[in-house]
Amino acid sequence: MQPAMAKRSLLEQFLGTVTEVEPGEGPTALLLTLNVFLLLTAYYVIKPVREALILVMPSGAEYKSYLGGAIAVALLFAVPAYASAVKRFPRSKLVVGVTLFFASHLLLFYGLSHWESAKAYLGLFFFVWVGIFNMMVVAQFWAFAADIYTVEKGKRLFALLGVGASVGSAVGGLISKLLIAPLGTYNLLLIATLILSCCALLTYVVDRREISRAPAEAPKAPEEPSKDGAFQLVFKHRYLTLIAAFSLLFTIVNSNGEYILGSLVRGAADAAVAAGTLAADKKGDFIGGFYGDFFFVVNTGSMLLQTFVVSRLVKYGGMKWTFFTFPVIALLDAAAIAVLPILAVTRWGKTAENAADYSINNTARNMLWLPTTRQMKYVAKQAVDTFFVRMGDVSSALLVFAGAGLGWGVRSFALTNLVVVCVWLVLAVAIVREYQRLSRAP
Repeated sequence: MQPAMAKRSLLEQFLGTVTEVEPGEGPTALLLTLNVFLLLTAYYVIKPVREALILVMPSGAEYKSYLGGAIAVALLFAVPAYASAVKRFPRSKLVVGVTLFFASHLLLFYGLSHWESAKAYLGLFFFVWVGIFNMMVVAQFWAFAADIYTVEKGKRLFALLGVGASVGSAVGGLISKLLIAPLGTYNLLLIATLILSCCALLTYVVDRREISRAPAEAPKAPEEPSKDGAFQLVFKHRYLTLIAAFSLLFTIVNSNGEYILGSLVRGAADAAVAAGTLAADKKGDFIGGFYGDFFFVVNTGSMLLQTFVVSRLVKYGGMKWTFFTFPVIALLDAAAIAVLPILAVTRWGKTAENAADYSINNTARNMLWLPTTRQMKYVAKQAVDTFFVRMGDVSSALLVFAGAGLGWGVRSFALTNLVVVCVWLVLAVAIVREYQRLSRAP
């Protein structure tokens, strides 16, 4: 029987509820989905540990703000080091090795937690480490997936991988919530180490499976490694430069939006205390309750969009409609807040924006790398998804600092977002054109 006439297995029919899965694609798609599920589970198991270690320190909340710059500086060294590893190791050894490298650090931090003199500063180093870890390993996974799949397969199957990421985030948060009290904060590091080790194993299995399934044909000449560094590669190619600028701008908009929402929530709590409807010592409970509801709705919306909308949007609207959906939502959100800067408008606008970001935008941004070379996928993607995204956070922090000094209110920050999104849309037009050109190329 010819492959084209093969029937879909029960697994592939089941996965077909999310997106189109062709005969023979089911096992690899499921393994990759499980891999990213475990990867995000590990991160959300680690994240509460990070918050606990930094906030228990005197002035810990202030340290969190300052360490964003430290993470950006650290990435200036980490990204070139990763680029050097890409040139030295084949795909499987690279991804497996880097995953286990980060997993070994968790054991190191666990050991240091038993050393009293080290515990005083452990929160600072762990916060920076997590800021590097979560960006690099997630970027690496999507580079690996883009390397496994062709453009045509990636368009169909990346939506399924996104479901794994969404569910993994929720499960990781649930695990940490249930286990942090009975096991203790530091023991969660051991659980995350085990989960990351499973990710490394799944990567190896997928790589071996795809190599064995490769069609028998004349061997192709291997891609000649570029001598350019990660940042040189980004600025050398127009397409990569556009993606880097896009990542910087959308991060600024997102971080500004989080600041606007936080300001309005804090203002609502202060107003409730002043009105006598909320006790002063319950302000933290009010804010925590708001964000608990907010994150629940965002994560639920993101999961529904990822499961039932993303693959169909890609299929029927193509990359053009998929890629523009999120910036258009961000534009409407900024305009609505500029017109009516109140909590109710901001809450639901930011809910729609974040849900679309975590699902539609996340899938579309990773699809952008499908038509690029292996060097671009692993090296340039690390620079874009780590350093340029982090610099967006730093830029937003500087803007907030300057705006606060000038006495800006919520409307001023919303108008700033409106301008940035307009520039972002111009970049999106150029990116989609380059993506279509590269996708048509041999």
